[in-house]
Amino acid sequence: MMPKSIFDNTKTAFKLKSDSELERAYFLFKMISKEPLVRIGTAATKFALNLNLPVEGLIRSTVFDHFCGGVNEKDCMPVVQGLSEAGVFSVLDYSVEGKEEGAQFEATTKKVIELTAFAKEKNSMPFSVFKPTGLGRFNIWKSVTSKESLTKSQEKEWQDIMNRYHSICSTASKYDVSLLIDAEEYAMQGAADQLCEQMMQEYNTEKAIVFNTLQCYRWDRLDYLKQQHAKAREKGYKLGFKVVRGAYMEKENDYAEAGNYLSPICASKSETDQNFNGVLLYILDNLDDISLFLGTHNESSSFLAMEIMQTKGIAKNDARVWFGQLYGMSDHITFNIASEGYNVAKYIPFGPVKDVMPYLIRRAEENTSVAGQTNRELTLLKKEKKRRRL
Repeated sequence: MMPKSIFDNTKTAFKLKSDSELERAYFLFKMISKEPLVRIGTAATKFALNLNLPVEGLIRSTVFDHFCGGVNEKDCMPVVQGLSEAGVFSVLDYSVEGKEEGAQFEATTKKVIELTAFAKEKNSMPFSVFKPTGLGRFNIWKSVTSKESLTKSQEKEWQDIMNRYHSICSTASKYDVSLLIDAEEYAMQGAADQLCEQMMQEYNTEKAIVFNTLQCYRWDRLDYLKQQHAKAREKGYKLGFKVVRGAYMEKENDYAEAGNYLSPICASKSETDQNFNGVLLYILDNLDDISLFLGTHNESSSFLAMEIMQTKGIAKNDARVWFGQLYGMSDHITFNIASEGYNVAKYIPFGPVKDVMPYLIRRAEENTSVAGQTNRELTLLKKEKKRRRL
């Protein structure tokens, strides 16, 4: 069994970074580690972009180029190629958020279909991805989740969302490209789960094409997984799940308090970890029925998955098990796991600089709230800078 110190190998972790990129990464994580700077920086950036001030070049050369692959898919190809040469796969994620118009949802659907077809031609891109709110308004998802009566126009909106899902899922099935569907806020996730279940039933007849996402900071997700497994076995289709800890914790707890309902979030970090590891173990116990994309920046969970795979005799490159991290983060996990022969992919956000800013701001705020993670990045970057000077 490999030692846990595998993640300390900074030579492998940062082999794709030039000295200047290493310095930029260190500078960015240093800034992100200071919450007041993040608050001031995000406010100033929003202000400058809203006034159309010429700041895109500065954003592009700093935070954008560190966390994003480019402004379009062609722009991302040097990143995809570099990762491929290091044994790491790519998931191109069109990260335009916060849109509210039907024409924009249609444009996103078209873009995801194009990316799915594009991925078919690239061995280094086995997945496509989208967010439910990229295909329809948050409030429609919320209304369907709450089982509210829909007006005629709302019914049409919901039908349009279902049609967009079918268009994307049928394309993924046709091209044999797996499709990762992100999870979002609790208030709308019920409808997203329901629709994803329908897509799995239709398109996962032989293997997992459509993957839903389980946010394991929700205490109900292991039970939900078991229920989904029972249904899938009864009806004869496969399941695919991306397993993550989750991205909306503070917001969810605030909503629950304001709405006077039980928070869907685990009471503690250790409870979330326990839930995450329980979901991981359950899927690896049932790989014949369920495929896994383990989206984590947590070293312990990554190591646990490798240990379980070894104990169960699951091949490192088994096509039903994938590890994944975000581009610009946790390279010490990505590249060191890849060097051992496991299936690993980087999520690579891309899109026009201004449109991707909500994603980048959310990423900066999340990193600020997970202090241990940012400090780990800084420690490893500092170690590699020192190694290169010797």
